[in-house]
Amino acid sequence: MNLIPGAPLLPTTVVGSYPVVQGGGLSSLVNPLRSAMKRAVEDQISAGIDIISDGQVRGDMVGAFTSRLPGIRGQEVVGKVLPASAPITAADVRYARRRTPLVKGIVTGPTTLAHALHLATPLYRNREELVPDLASALALEARALQEEGIAVLQIDEPILSTGMGDLEVAKKAIAIIAGQVSVPVCLHVCGDLGAVVDDLLSYPVQILDFEFSRNPGNMEIISGKDLGGRMIGFGCVDSASPEVEPADVILSRIRGGVELFGPEQMLVDPDCGLRMHSRDTAYAKLSHMAEAAKTARKECQG
Repeated sequence: MNLIPGAPLLPTTVVGSYPVVQGGGLSSLVNPLRSAMKRAVEDQISAGIDIISDGQVRGDMVGAFTSRLPGIRGQEVVGKVLPASAPITAADVRYARRRTPLVKGIVTGPTTLAHALHLATPLYRNREELVPDLASALALEARALQEEGIAVLQIDEPILSTGMGDLEVAKKAIAIIAGQVSVPVCLHVCGDLGAVVDDLLSYPVQILDFEFSRNPGNMEIISGKDLGGRMIGFGCVDSASPEVEPADVILSRIRGGVELFGPEQMLVDPDCGLRMHSRDTAYAKLSHMAEAAKTARKECQG
């Protein structure tokens, strides 16, 4: 299975965010976060990550998108939600693509966005009515990212494991976005999968990204399930803890994943984003993960 051309066996990747390290100088006055984006890209490459992101340094996962969508003011939906007037993340992805061929484009999912907003207009009676319009707006962003040459599109829907979102509405929304691209689509969902795994396995995506470090019980939950040819993003680094796990600890987790899924079916990544850590901690976590994956790759290739 090689859904991502150019990627090695057991490719390493990230869920997305990286600590914001701002620079100085005149350029920072014009584009204050460009240096942070560049640092995030360079750190990922230096750490040995195969499929990087742009670092998602320009805001939290909600505000980075909702602040650019007509119909949303702050955290309130005040009118019909429409697509942004220009791509939101394409410029940063373009820079990352100039530095390395394998880049993951990332959008925050429409159900997660909808539940982070307050409805202040009668145009939407509930969040389920809002989700399709958010999906349509994000679909244009996804298309723009594909035009920049991304290798994978990731849709972040952490809320889906909480029971707060309507899973059928979310599925249709994911289909709206996925229908706009031909690259593999990855769905990232945090937390315990027990109540949602069967629903998620019916979603129109090629990669399912889950956390197995902080939630090792997900291994048992997904064991024996028919993945339908999908790959698994195997979260093997605890992104919530400031502790930097040794490479041999991460390697042990990867070996468990290989035993369950097979190496051809896995991507190796942290449980979630690393934005809340220091740069040193985030870099060390990624470096140790890349070292562990390299060892596991050698073992699998004999």
